[in-house]
Amino acid sequence: MAKKTYIKAITEGIDIALAEDPKTLVFGEDVGKNGGVFRATNGLQTKYGKDRVFSTPLAESGILGMSIGLAATGWRPIPEIQFMGFTFEAMDSIAGQMSRVRFQYNGTKNMPITIRTPYGGGTHTAELHGDDLENFFVGIPGLRVVTPSSAYDAKGLVISAIENNDPVLFLENLRLYRSVKGEVPDDKYTVPLDKANVVQEGSDVTIVTYGGMVPEAVKAAKKLAKDNISAEVIDLRSLYPLDTDTIFESIKKTHHVVIVQESQKMAGVGAQVASAISEGAIMYLDAPITRVAAPNSVYPFPMAEDVWLPRAKEVEDAARQVVNY
Repeated sequence: MAKKTYIKAITEGIDIALAEDPKTLVFGEDVGKNGGVFRATNGLQTKYGKDRVFSTPLAESGILGMSIGLAATGWRPIPEIQFMGFTFEAMDSIAGQMSRVRFQYNGTKNMPITIRTPYGGGTHTAELHGDDLENFFVGIPGLRVVTPSSAYDAKGLVISAIENNDPVLFLENLRLYRSVKGEVPDDKYTVPLDKANVVQEGSDVTIVTYGGMVPEAVKAAKKLAKDNISAEVIDLRSLYPLDTDTIFESIKKTHHVVIVQESQKMAGVGAQVASAISEGAIMYLDAPITRVAAPNSVYPFPMAEDVWLPRAKEVEDAARQVVNY
């Protein structure tokens, strides 16, 4: 297997989906000839033509409104929202329409839409370009929310998302696009949705995280190992639905847990994980649940970004705190 970047793996996954299903379409702002602002769809218009890979006007509400119409008439759209902050312009399409179709039609109709969008800090982007907004979407019934942290998972999960018949919000961490590389098969494979991944096994403390915080958690685990503290790192991968079974099994072994997220602490994915642990595995813990997250403030301008974002040292300190409780 060749080593590939996270973004290259996503491109390959989309390529495979387009090749296998002529009803699959890719569209969004600049995704055609330019291959997207990050070149995630680079070369796909040349390969599949302007009818299947095409650029749209700068109108997120139009992009997702069209996706709903296409999905309702037998197509399998893969729309791109250029940055996650721009989803605000299309919230009704996501929360008020596509996510409710299965309920409205008693399971007789599907919305096989995969909304791709980059998110996350660490690259010093402009306002609304790096915001972590997953907290807005994980509470929407009928919508799957997925975010890979490795190149291998990026390809396998994007294929699974596209083949799935529910709407999926597929979040691609900006910082990982070209900073993460890994062995990725050239051929088709899938990674299951709704299933967390044990990135690193451990026996003393469980670190539950996702997206851009997975590499930070792994860094923290390496530091902890120098002091004979064995950390198990779990990558959620699917933020909704949550795979609580994997989390609970880890806690039964380690008896300590730290939950890490890049987004603001209030009402976030980490809060839901903590709540689930409280309801389903609290008796296995020997210390309080500890959370590491960004401050409850508006996402900062680039000059303050490095101070605002959680880092490995904070994760390490939190893990030491719970283990020594």
